[in-house]
Amino acid sequence: MDKVWYASYASNLSQRRFGFYLHGGTLPETGRYHPGARDPSPPERNVPLWLPGTVYFATRSTTWGPTGRALYDPDAPGKAAARGYLVTTGQFLDVVAQEMQLPPGAFADAAIPVMAGQRVVLGGGHYETLVCTQELDGYPVVTMAAPWSLGDVPLVPLSGAYRAMIVAGLMETFGWWPEQAQRYLSGLPGGNIEREEP
Repeated sequence: MDKVWYASYASNLSQRRFGFYLHGGTLPETGRYHPGARDPSPPERNVPLWLPGTVYFATRSTTWGPTGRALYDPDAPGKAAARGYLVTTGQFLDVVAQEMQLPPGAFADAAIPVMAGQRVVLGGGHYETLVCTQELDGYPVVTMAAPWSLGDVPLVPLSGAYRAMIVAGLMETFGWWPEQAQRYLSGLPGGNIEREEP
């Protein structure tokens, strides 16, 4: 498979933010440097998607400060808002590597799941389980998940610049008003802003 739909459900919903994983550079909101993919070409297309399962917030982000990290459980009830980027398989695997703070090419020889429900485990990290959720226009829709389930870890509330970036991405992807995006996030496990820690 030479192309894949990378389904983002968190900050990479924003095209600008996702661009740093492809062409490299330092994201101003976090100060984190991204080496970029070996192939920096922009996605061929992007589309709004709904994935089976749910997004939840658990463990602490090392990029966005004191906030819960967005994770995905394909087996939980519900549906998750996402944005699909049609990229090469190599680009997708380089994004996975950078999400785990590994160099581009670290997963160059890895297989990806190509049938709905199929999974490929690259390691034990929070984004090292690749899940194919469906097919679109002849290409698999693949996203990243943790090896554990929603109920296995304590929730950590979503907050700060990370929340703002996800809200912006949801608005950009679905054409939602800010209130719609906030309402969606507040309905996710760990996404209720009223439960934020001081």
